[in-house]
Amino acid sequence: MLDLKGKIALITGASRGIGAAVAQQLAERGADIIINYRSKAHRAEEIAANVVATGQRAVLVQADITNEEEVGKMMQNIANDLTKLDLLVLNASGGMEKDKSADYAMDLNLKAQERLADLAVPLMKDGGRIVFVTSHLAHFYGQKPVSAIYENVAASKYAGEQALRDRIPKLTDKGISLVVVSGDLIEGTITPKLMERANRGFINERREQAGTLPTVADFAKAIADACANTSLSSGETIFVGSTEW
Repeated sequence: MLDLKGKIALITGASRGIGAAVAQQLAERGADIIINYRSKAHRAEEIAANVVATGQRAVLVQADITNEEEVGKMMQNIANDLTKLDLLVLNASGGMEKDKSADYAMDLNLKAQERLADLAVPLMKDGGRIVFVTSHLAHFYGQKPVSAIYENVAASKYAGEQALRDRIPKLTDKGISLVVVSGDLIEGTITPKLMERANRGFINERREQAGTLPTVADFAKAIADACANTSLSSGETIFVGSTEW
């Protein structure tokens, strides 16, 4: 398990699910954790307590990452209080919510990711790393079939990934790398559940097709490894679960 002592990691959407599991794993490897959350402060506080229990520092930062003003304040507070950032884990995503505008998926999965990366870079030194978390359905968008209910998410996350990849030359000049972690359907997470509602039997069909589906712990470990493994090249993609369908 690669050591991250002395490192500071900002994880978006870290109050539950995959983000919370990544926070725990990075803390166990020695990193101090900045826990970004949108609205569920009590859940974020629970994750912070778990991080502190490992002996690491936990900092809570509330911000809706689609809100430019809130994100600007969050990053300014990080600059003022912590002065640096070593790892940015772009975990927060969405786009299947019924109460959002038609542009929400792109606002969240493309524009917000670009904004966060651009604001983080001035805080990162040589050796810094950005990890973009995505799905196989999004990573292979345009190459493999996608369920209609997930189409907007896949298209927007694909656009977000490509926008970050376009930044690799400038990131490299600053000694910062980009690694992408892509996952199959993750057992127990919200996206497969929403897809199941629209297409009963979807999860079991994919499980039978793939043989097995990754767990939250599996995916979080891959993301933590992507943060810690200095031998990975910028632009490299780590796949978790089968990529065949």
